[in-house]
Amino acid sequence: MGRSAWSLRRRSQPVRRPASRRRSGPKRAARAALTAAALAAVVGGARPAGAQWLNRPTPGIPRTADGKPDLNAPAPRKPNGQPDLSGIWMVPGLKYLINIAADLPEVPFQPWAKAVYEERRANFGKDDPNNFCLPSMIPEKIAVTSPWKIVETPGLVLILYESRTIFRQIFTDGRPLPVDPNPTWQGYSIGHWEGDTFVVETTGFNGKGWLDTNGHPTTDALHVIERYRRLDFGHMDVEITIDDPKAYTRPWTVHENPELVPDTELLEYICEENNKDPQHIVGR
Repeated sequence: MGRSAWSLRRRSQPVRRPASRRRSGPKRAARAALTAAALAAVVGGARPAGAQWLNRPTPGIPRTADGKPDLNAPAPRKPNGQPDLSGIWMVPGLKYLINIAADLPEVPFQPWAKAVYEERRANFGKDDPNNFCLPSMIPEKIAVTSPWKIVETPGLVLILYESRTIFRQIFTDGRPLPVDPNPTWQGYSIGHWEGDTFVVETTGFNGKGWLDTNGHPTTDALHVIERYRRLDFGHMDVEITIDDPKAYTRPWTVHENPELVPDTELLEYICEENNKDPQHIVGR
């Protein structure tokens, strides 16, 4: 659906643009109208790309004979032998942003959660927090079709998200998850390595976020476990387990596959500025 949550990459190469959900008749037309409104709001503030470092070659990456990044080269490793996850990544396509459970035959809903999900779909997601520039939560943030950068430092991994220009801290200094934390949109994250897999646990959510634009609900009991594996230089597998006993009868797991985005940098993207979506979002 049209919404200002998607950041358009203003650069010389083709731009990845969001598409409306595939529906027929008046419903599809309504979504197309919302998409057009959101795109107009975002594109209207476009600036010249020349001074934004969007086409600056990333140093130190393997390249093919024609100078293009070799995304199939072996994954880089840190001095301690662990894979280096650093870089700018993005999930190709809107599949998991629209429906995180797209590959599952069935989602193990609690009855109330299924009813809420169906109501949100029927209303075209008009109450999605993203429509009002509230934060995308984990794991939806991974699937938003704008880049995010992983920065590894001793004791801390940072993820910088272009969408909303926000950050995430994953502490790797051995601290436990907080007890009785102040609830937040993105929760509190700790991480550790299991062989070549970076495992992240996150709790402390406020229960207001959606897992995707279709409206899979969450509660304050949500516990997200992510497993990041860099398969080669340009491809990553992220296994995401959703454990929310208030909303689902058992934990369930999905996989997303971010790809490296070389020779570019993140842009500032402020959703709150000139957001014209809410007046057009009326639902059913």
